[in-house]
Amino acid sequence: MTLILSNSDLAALVDMKATIAAVELAFGDIARGTAHQPAPTSLHLPGSDARFLPMTALADSQQLAAVKMLADIPANRDAGLPTQRSTIMLASQLTGETLAILDGRVPTRVRTAAASAVATKHLARPDSRVLGLVGGGALAVEHVDAILAVLPIEEIVVWSRTTTTTDTFRARVARHGLPVTVAGTAEEVFATADVACTLTPAIEPVVEGRWFRPGQHINAVGSRPRPEHREIDSWGMTRSRVIVDSLATAAEKSGDLLIPIREGALSLEDVVAELGQVVAGHQTGRRNAADITLFNSVGIGLLDLAIGRLLYDLALERGMGLAVDLSA
Repeated sequence: MTLILSNSDLAALVDMKATIAAVELAFGDIARGTAHQPAPTSLHLPGSDARFLPMTALADSQQLAAVKMLADIPANRDAGLPTQRSTIMLASQLTGETLAILDGRVPTRVRTAAASAVATKHLARPDSRVLGLVGGGALAVEHVDAILAVLPIEEIVVWSRTTTTTDTFRARVARHGLPVTVAGTAEEVFATADVACTLTPAIEPVVEGRWFRPGQHINAVGSRPRPEHREIDSWGMTRSRVIVDSLATAAEKSGDLLIPIREGALSLEDVVAELGQVVAGHQTGRRNAADITLFNSVGIGLLDLAIGRLLYDLALERGMGLAVDLSA
């Protein structure tokens, strides 16, 4: 039987701390060679800027194969539709049976925030107390939940282009009981943040490296996985110790990395490590309190597998979802 899990099912099942643990294990599995994470192929529709990205992964520890089909269609914005949609399929490595089909919105948002939390745990200064957010949408709310699970944050600073977004953000994170300051500019976020997360669908840089301060950690998350899109300018990438989720994926999809490489300001050899190598203790991310560390988060299918397994198991325990015999 195949379990179909809707967006509302998945929203009711989310456990951020468990997700962070699952994502941390997944990153370590890459470094240990027990998980397989190829760079996704980008399917480009002729005459359109739409992309379809099948994101695949295998994890021996979970005995699963997974594929997420991500549709990135910017023109949907004009029609009032989501610009990104995705669906995740989990299959047994042992039998090939399709175990589950999941709507991709909640898993993608939560595992992305969890990846930032794992990076923050291993790269940020332990005495970091101020969390800064460039972008205040749903992903920013998830990042607050995730970062608070790994650091004793005492203050939040957020910037967004619209007051409606920041008002909604403040209401949604009020449950944490922390002071929230709305910055007037993105630069103001970096003036006070110990950990900064960039969460915008930017094409051109919205963050300048000259704003970075010694000791900061940055999670660069928001831009679409396209080699011509970026949030961080070239100086920001050049002056940071850059850690990626997957070097193969970043070398194909990350404009934050590829644009400064094309400019001659950076090379792939300047990337310090994959996050899994840091998690497994094979490489050093932060060397000292003055290092500026930057996690370049492009997104990998193994994290969809990891959270997919977690949510699938929770759904079975709680009797949620719709079981369907696809062979009937």
